[in-house]
Amino acid sequence: MPTLSKLVARQVLDSRGRPTVEVEAHCIDGAVGRAIVPSGASTGRHEALELRDGDKSCYEGLSVHKAVGHVETEIALALHGFDLDDQEGIDATLVKLDGTTNKSRLGANAILGVSLAVAHAAAASHHEELYVHLNRLWRAKLQPGENAEPTMPMPMVNMISGGLHAGGNLDFQDFLMIPVGATSYTQALDMTCAVYRSLARVLGDGARLVGDEGGFGPRLASNGEAVERVIDAITKLELKPGRDVAIALDVASTHFYHENNHTYEFKSEGGRSLISAEMIDLLERWATRYPIVSIEDGLAEDDWEGWKELTARLGRSTQLIGDDLFATQVARLERGINSKAGNAVLIKLNQVGTLSETFNTLLLARRHGYRTVVSARSGETEDATIADLAVATGSGQIKIGSVARSERLAKYNRLLRIEADLGPKVKFAGWAE
Repeated sequence: MPTLSKLVARQVLDSRGRPTVEVEAHCIDGAVGRAIVPSGASTGRHEALELRDGDKSCYEGLSVHKAVGHVETEIALALHGFDLDDQEGIDATLVKLDGTTNKSRLGANAILGVSLAVAHAAAASHHEELYVHLNRLWRAKLQPGENAEPTMPMPMVNMISGGLHAGGNLDFQDFLMIPVGATSYTQALDMTCAVYRSLARVLGDGARLVGDEGGFGPRLASNGEAVERVIDAITKLELKPGRDVAIALDVASTHFYHENNHTYEFKSEGGRSLISAEMIDLLERWATRYPIVSIEDGLAEDDWEGWKELTARLGRSTQLIGDDLFATQVARLERGINSKAGNAVLIKLNQVGTLSETFNTLLLARRHGYRTVVSARSGETEDATIADLAVATGSGQIKIGSVARSERLAKYNRLLRIEADLGPKVKFAGWAE
């Protein structure tokens, strides 16, 4: 039985040079597990709370020494001697110890760091890969007949960035590609890199800048132009848009939604101001005009009536992902299921704060026919846990960012290793309409 002997935490830096929490979990048998917590720029109001110090003299108030301190004192004391295979028991103890609805007392960054580090330590103690350990935990939650087979995910890859990821040069946050014609993860990654290089040639000088997630950040006249540039890059490779490579959008509309007058305020597109019904009309036109198969956060995080209408209009033909809408929270996903809002959920570990709660959201989605997309954040690190999570739970899709910047490639490369480890018969999720 792998038993926790101590927790060690420290402040480290994410891909934007901002502080975040790293946690090491040490077993009595000498095994060690380490995890680093990601951080988002485009965060919704319903996410679990990152605890930051607020001392403007240190990293402009973004330091995380309080969260680090909570790990090494209160949390370490509460978990000392725990069986590290008891992930649910550990996570339940963390949630109870914090005692708030959004993990604001101890900090979701402290709690998640511990939750993931103990999973890494348990895997190390058993001398097995993390995805093997996570798959065992996942299988324990499933009912007989539910598929528990590890599966390589289909990548959804950032090509052009806008919104809060690239200085607001475009209203929509990400313009992505999905290599829907691929029959393996390796082939999907090969196609992705080819399109990325082709897009660099299409953009010319506009390819010199990249956003937080490695997507290009060119100065374009409109959101539509960004989609058209990606399509140009696809066709120049003699690939067929929609058949070989499809388009996905991360609208992140919460961040240009004005609650006071219930409108979506565009900076580009002629500075238009749209009500919810008009925003739905716009997305429907785009889904008809372009080979768009997936739209994330097409409407704001609390525009529930709009989401219901959007799903009624596009839900049969288009993947409609709730990110800010669901925030990886079971209660919010249940509301979406009951009101028929969206048909897919983005899975971000730090939105909810523990591995077990993430499993619960994944399981709820699966049992109600919602697709799941395991996702990185804009502030990432070399930690590649989400790659193992996506494979272990058979999530089907993963959204890491672009094929640039080492914090992104750490996850893509981890998936290549896992695919090789699982062998030639490994299942690939592919893309099903």
